[in-house]
Formats: sequence, structure tokens, C-alpha cells
Amino acid sequence: MEMFTAILLTVITASTPLLLAAMGELVVERSGVLNLGVEGMMVMGAVCGFGAAFVSGNPYLGILASIAAGVFMSLLFGLLTLTLVANQVATGLALTLLGLGLSGLIGESFVGQPGVKLGNIGGIDVLVIFSFILTGAVSYVLTKTKLGLVVRAVGDSHTSAHALGFGVIPVRYACVAFGGGCAGLAGGYLSLAYTPQWIESMTAGRGWIALALVVFASWLPWRAAVGAYIFGAVSIMGFALQPLQLGVPSQFLNALPYLVTIIALVVISRNKILMRANTPAMLGQAFVPDR
Repeated sequence: MEMFTAILLTVITASTPLLLAAMGELVVERSGVLNLGVEGMMVMGAVCGFGAAFVSGNPYLGILASIAAGVFMSLLFGLLTLTLVANQVATGLALTLLGLGLSGLIGESFVGQPGVKLGNIGGIDVLVIFSFILTGAVSYVLTKTKLGLVVRAVGDSHTSAHALGFGVIPVRYACVAFGGGCAGLAGGYLSLAYTPQWIESMTAGRGWIALALVVFASWLPWRAAVGAYIFGAVSIMGFALQPLQLGVPSQFLNALPYLVTIIALVVISRNKILMRANTPAMLGQAFVPDR
């Protein structure tokens, strides 16, 4: 039982950053915006969160700093894509490259420094509990409130939403900022709770897995939560199998979560009915309001 509990807690901690980032990106894509810069926002959240906590000695200031870093990066993306109407795919990729490079520069002096551990409740990190609350809140807002209806309307037909008097650009800015805050928080969780230290590029592709999770979940929050825990369990399974010396190369076990991601996306994409039912129709399409 103790071993089972330890494994369960490990899976939970490994899944939490994926869930936080996926929830934010799900809201962004529901509004019709495709932000591929999740990895860059996460790594900036990780370094800024660690730096603020290290300097102040307060991990909760680190959490606020990680959210602020993610929001700042997302607003940069919003300025380029929503205001200047740059290509969303190219801008998202550039945002990831910017985040990876800038975080390495900012975090150079933090390498090897001791981290400030985030608190927990009953042995569970506070952000784990928050991730469950966030999932329930996102699901409720998107499906049960007028705000959620407006977000979905903007994502499904921005022209019609604009004709009805909804501010398409402000709504998308708000969703992009929310997604950036969640991605930054996910990065902060990595450097303040999961492994309380700063290591360059410590997100290790988790931002890309979070992006895949949104598609895997067909843009439904609770399905994204299930997917996050499946991928978290797969990643932990790779580490757990290495000491057993099964003759499987360690490189293959390390790549297992990404292989599962690819397989899951291939399987999901073959279900055309499911994809058409929930995919935001305006996803990735720019909107220029009539003057």
C-alpha cells in the first residue's frame, strides 16, 4: 500500500504541470487562437518563479512571478498575432525559441543554487489541489456561463460574434493572457515543487505534450485532465522500469511519453466525427474587424 501511494503521488506530481498548461491552452484554442509557444511560456515561468523565490525566500512570490512571466510572454504573442495579425503558427514557434534562449540567459546565475520548496497540504502540493479546482472552473465556465458561451462563439465564428456586438479581439486577448498565466504557473510548479531547482530547458518538451493533450481531449476540460494523468503515468513508468534491467534501452524509455503522444494523436485524428464536433472552426484564423 505504501508503494502504491508513493507511485500515485509521483504520477500526480508528474501530471500536474501538463494539466495546468493544457487547461490554459484549451481556453486559448476555444477562442480560436492557436498558440504554439506553450513551451516558451512554461520555461520562462520556471526561471522567473525560481528566481523570485530564491531572491525573496518566499515560494508564493515565485508563483506570482511565474504567472506574470507567462502572461507577459502571451501578451507579446497577442500583440503580434491579434493586433499586428502575424501568422499564429510562426509566432508561436518564435515565442518558444525566445523563451528557451531568454530563460537560459536569465537563469545562468541560478544554476546549482538551492531551491525554495513550495508548501503542501497533507503531503500534496498546493498547486496539485489548485489544478483540480482549475479544471472544474474551466469546465463550468465554458459550458454553463455566458462568458463561456462568448468564448466559444468567438472561436466558432468570429464574424458572427462581432456582428452580435462581442469584442472578438478583447476576448481573445483575455484568453491568451489566461493561457499564458497557466503555462507560466506550470513552469513555476516544475522549479518550485516538482524539482525545486533551476536547470536550463527543464520543461523538456512538456509544453508540446500539453498542446497535444488539448487535441487528444478534443477540447474538453475533463478529458484533458484524464489525458494529463495518462501521460504522467507513462512518463513515470519509463523511470520505474529502468532499474529492472529489462534489456530495453533507457533512451527508448525516456522517449516513451512522446511516442505515446504521437500514437494518441494519430488514433484521435482518425475519428473525423469527434474532431469535427469540438474543433473550434476559427482555430488559427486571424480576425480583422471592420473599420
